[in-house]
Amino acid sequence: MGKWADLHLHTKWSDGTVGVAETARRAREAGFSCIAITDHDTVSPELTAPVTEIEGVEVICGVEIKAEVAGARAEILGYFIDPRHPALWELFAWMREARVERMRAMIARCNELLGADITYEEVASRATGSVGRPHLAAALVERGLVSDVQEAFEKYLGNDMPCYVPLPRAGAARVIAAIRAAGGVAALAHPGFLDVDDWDRVLSALVAQGMGALEVHYPYGLSSAPVYRGPEEFARLADAYGLVPTGGSDDHGPRSGKEYLGTIRIPYSTVAELAALAPSTA
Repeated sequence: MGKWADLHLHTKWSDGTVGVAETARRAREAGFSCIAITDHDTVSPELTAPVTEIEGVEVICGVEIKAEVAGARAEILGYFIDPRHPALWELFAWMREARVERMRAMIARCNELLGADITYEEVASRATGSVGRPHLAAALVERGLVSDVQEAFEKYLGNDMPCYVPLPRAGAARVIAAIRAAGGVAALAHPGFLDVDDWDRVLSALVAQGMGALEVHYPYGLSSAPVYRGPEEFARLADAYGLVPTGGSDDHGPRSGKEYLGTIRIPYSTVAELAALAPSTA
């Protein structure tokens, strides 16, 4: 029997619902030998090394960092990172301040539109790690302004909705450099969501900047967002550019609305390929 990995999972330290240990336990019960914890723009304090064993599962310390790629809003995954490397935390600090200012602006729009008096402190108190739209959605639900989180996003908080404010993003080169400085391997996350005309130009630039992998396998069918290209195209591109073809479920945990663990299974050989690319930490 082969060993399987899920290389894209979120926990309560960003916008998931449970911690690292519980995520590892769920993964073990689902038949996985290895997972990567890739929280948004932060690293869980439960992770203390690039790789560790938790609940009988090999856990890779990863991250998913918002970035600008070819003028588009994108995300870059990092694997095998030193969780305390200063290059990462300097980038996180910049992003954290940008996230706070963005959330204040979104709250102000909600208050003006809905006649509410929601405070930033009220929203931030719901976050274990970084504060994001799910925390504001929960506040809207509690105030009785929407019936559930899904309605909050569909009416007010989703992209291009009236209370949405885009989050400033660092350039891809800056993000990849921070991941590599922390000993990690960078991968472009869910590229099928990106409306890119010339993928050869984009991938050539990303490879030149140090990207080593591409997320080929992803549960696009579970998302309502537009998908511009499928896994077959990205498998071809990964091969053409010598990128490790990664993948993961983007699971956010029980009761998250994104409980996807088990939908994507990556052979363990992919983990070995990624590990071979990881530079020594600087």
